Amino acid sequence: MKTGLVMAVALAVSLGVSAPSLTAQQQQGTFAAEGIPPVPLPDVPVVFDTAEGQRIRVTVVTTGLSNPWGFAFLPDGDLLITERGGRLRRLRDGVLDPTPVPGLPEIFTGVSLAGLMDIALHPQFTENGFVYLTYSKPTVDGATIALARGRLEEHALSEVRDIFVADAEGQGIAASRLLFGPDDALYMTVGGAINATSNGQSAQDPASHVGKLLRLQDDGSARDDNPFLGRDGYKPELFSMGHRNQLGLAFHPDTGELWASENAPMGGDEVNIITAGKNYGWPIVSYSREYYGPRVSERPWREDMEQPEIVWIPSIAPSGLMFYTGDRFPAWKGNLFVGSLTTGRVHRTGHLERVAFNRQGMEQRREWLLGDLKQRIRDVRQGPDGLIYVLTDGAYLGDPTAQDAALLRIEPVE
Repeated sequence: MKTGLVMAVALAVSLGVSAPSLTAQQQQGTFAAEGIPPVPLPDVPVVFDTAEGQRIRVTVVTTGLSNPWGFAFLPDGDLLITERGGRLRRLRDGVLDPTPVPGLPEIFTGVSLAGLMDIALHPQFTENGFVYLTYSKPTVDGATIALARGRLEEHALSEVRDIFVADAEGQGIAASRLLFGPDDALYMTVGGAINATSNGQSAQDPASHVGKLLRLQDDGSARDDNPFLGRDGYKPELFSMGHRNQLGLAFHPDTGELWASENAPMGGDEVNIITAGKNYGWPIVSYSREYYGPRVSERPWREDMEQPEIVWIPSIAPSGLMFYTGDRFPAWKGNLFVGSLTTGRVHRTGHLERVAFNRQGMEQRREWLLGDLKQRIRDVRQGPDGLIYVLTDGAYLGDPTAQDAALLRIEPVE
């Protein structure tokens, strides 16, 4: 996403509108309510009431992070945390190592949202030590999205190399998530189809990786049973298409279906159940409006395109995605947790959203958690201990000097 005057000018050019005709608010920024004061993260654990009688205790595990994106639990209990500025951090025994893990490739950070993104461990990590990273790779025309694989040895990455480079030239702001599936395939999102009137049509171009969900072997090659494999004009890695910017992936613990969260501009954020070979519509159909007001499309659905399972109006800017499967929160088992960066494009309204389902698997209710902390929630994952861990984003759009993001732990109050 572009913001402020950069977004306003880009939108004006794409529409043939002169930049001075844009409103003062559009020129100054697309987010409102700058007057909402920040809330310092608590120095001691705090307790919150939630629905269904479950009280939770929220503890700050560590601060000092700068625009983190994703994290992974190591078998020894340590955590690896990516920072968009191009650093991989290690949390050992609850203490953040001040020295980043060395061995990363060159990472492009020249525009907002570009940089180091997600991280995933190989299903046989204890045997091979493979760590996978998505990042913005510098190119002649800017950047594209790449998938790198390295081996974690002692306190450094070795043998790091790109095993997949997306055909997404110039798409430095394309978000990317990683997730190994129960089929041992590696699922990877490639965003970047941001503006419906300019680059959004890339999501409908089967010869481009932009706006797609990919399905890969652990060596970065296309799976031999992918839906478009061998089809003329289609990238073999494609699993689904018609996406804008997908920031969360999770497999349903009962059905095995892949669920993905997707950001829209204003209103119309989605969670989709991904089916091989399907088209999810962006930007041909959408419930969203452009940042400057008009609807993205004349209709929100079409018979030959998939409908979202969950829609948000106004937007919550959904990020990380997780189904809870542990035993520490029995009443929440099977619930979907979605990170929210901001609600209705108002600063400091991020939260963790809990979605409960009925016995038929249909959405029943939604609950906001952690709203009092006024944090941008970037990722959420279940820990090996059955607790819920949440990564805050910190300074909006990546102040490289800001170290105000944190890792939080949520545990039940018995």
